[in-house]
Formats: sequence, structure tokens, C-alpha cells
Amino acid sequence: MTPKKVLVTGSSGYLGSQTVAALAQRPDLAVIALDVREPAARIDGVAYEVADIRAPEVDAIVARHTPDVIVHLASIVTPGKNSNRAFEYDVDVNGTRNLLQACVAHGVRRIIVSSSGAAYGYHADNPEWLTESDPVRGNDAFAYSCHKRLVEEMLADYRQKHPELEQVIFRIGTILGPTVRNQITDLFEKPKILAIAGSDSPFVFIHDQDVVGAILHGIDSSNVGIFNVAGDGKLTIFEIAQRLGKTCRVLPAPLLQSALWALKKLNLTQYGPEQLDFLRYRPVLLNTRLKEVFGYTPKLTSAQVFDLYRNARQSER
Repeated sequence: MTPKKVLVTGSSGYLGSQTVAALAQRPDLAVIALDVREPAARIDGVAYEVADIRAPEVDAIVARHTPDVIVHLASIVTPGKNSNRAFEYDVDVNGTRNLLQACVAHGVRRIIVSSSGAAYGYHADNPEWLTESDPVRGNDAFAYSCHKRLVEEMLADYRQKHPELEQVIFRIGTILGPTVRNQITDLFEKPKILAIAGSDSPFVFIHDQDVVGAILHGIDSSNVGIFNVAGDGKLTIFEIAQRLGKTCRVLPAPLLQSALWALKKLNLTQYGPEQLDFLRYRPVLLNTRLKEVFGYTPKLTSAQVFDLYRNARQSER
């Protein structure tokens, strides 16, 4: 039997490298790894390609390998120090457009896209639990959130104009695992956990291996559509602090906003005043459709994956 060809973009990133490693274990799959940089280590049997997702070379790579499925993970999640909004837009939005054009031009059957719960946006009127039928509004103040909304609008346009390209879109919650380090985990590392008066700041977590599992299911399944990818349940910022054995520093919203503005101005923090809404109006994802329609049930709940992360961090100390 001819192996199914799967091309992974962003293959050297945190999630991409784990996805490539899992796919490489499958003898029924031929894996192509695409990233802007060389991988730290190569896996036997994987075909590696180095190209910027925005570059014309992407079309040639898709034409040469003729993948059946593309797993699109390339995006700017945590910008570097020298990053800027125009560059992030170019990678996230124009890079996705470049890839979609190659998919259509060369007959790719299915694309699996890592979107985010951030696509819903951080809004005061978000429902307690967001479902896939709720509007994707993003926030212009957050590049990642804004760009995920724009990408989803582009994907909706492609569904109308190019229905032959099957789409699986994952709106992913906060990814955690033993080795995750990002802006969100930085919040949990502080001696006291920052909280905003009047807000529980709820988080939904998803184990990195459950995201990989959902991707594998998306490759094997015939199901298409948009799915929230999150563990069961949620944890408030106060429950997170309790699990960490810490207390919360609860600040009124106006005071915190002013403090973040001043600290950002002095280059004393990576967070600006816009982060207030990021903490105050967390999008909380309901995973019912993922389980009942898509057919994938995460192995760990939000609480279980947070405890996995916490125990790994404590064992390092």
C-alpha cells in the first residue's frame, strides 16, 4: 500500500517537532517536515525542507512532494525581541495564503490548521463557555488573536471557493506539557499570581500530546470542520494559585492598567496595558463537538494537565 503523504509546516517548533516525531512512528505515512530553519535533529525516514512559509519555494515543495494532507502549524506564537507587527502579519496571514494557494494548485486533499481559542477574542461579553458557532472576533490589540481571526476568515472564503480542499480547523486552548515555557507559564512562575479584582480569569488547558493525538485523528478521519481543542473543565486563576501553593496578588483593573503602561514604557515588563483584557476575559472553550462530532476525546482534563506541568516544574527545583 502506498503511504499517505503528510507535510507539516512549522515542523521545528514546539508542537511541530512533537507532531513530526509521532508521524514518523507510523509506517503507513510518508512525512515531509517544512520549516524556516534546519531542525535541531533529524529523524530517519522524514524528508526535510527548509523554506520560509511566505516564499515562492513553498509552491515548488508542495508540487514536488504532492502531499495528501498538510498540517499547518507555522505561525508566530511568541514574538522575538526584534519582531514587529508587520512581520508577524506577513508570516501568519500571508504565509497561510501562500500555502493555501499551493494546496489548491497541486491538488492537496486536506489541510489541518492550528488556530486558537484566541481567535474568539478576549471580550467582556464572551459566553461562559465558547462553542464553535460563536463568532470569531479576535482583538486588534493582540497580534496573535487578530491574525488568527484573519486566517479563519480566509479559510472560510476557501471553503466556499475551493470545497475540494477539506479543512480541519483546531481552535486550541492553552497548551501545557512538562517542558512548556511561554508568556502564560511565566505568569505562573511569579512568587505571587497576578489576579484582577472581579475576574476569575479562567483557563482551559490541553496536553501537548492530546493536540498531537487530535492531529493524528484528523489525518486518519474523514471528518471535517472546526473544533475546540481543550481538556474537560477549567481552572480559575485562584485555583491555579492554590495548586501551586501560592497566593494571588489581586489588583483593581485601573491600577493594573496604569502600572503595566508605566512598566512597559520603562522596558521593565514584556506586558503592556492591553494584557488586562488578556487576563480578565479569558476565552473558555467547550470541547463537546471535538468529542461527539470529530471523535477525539482528550486523555487529560484541564486540571490533570496543569498538575502534570506543575509536578514537572517542581521536580526541576
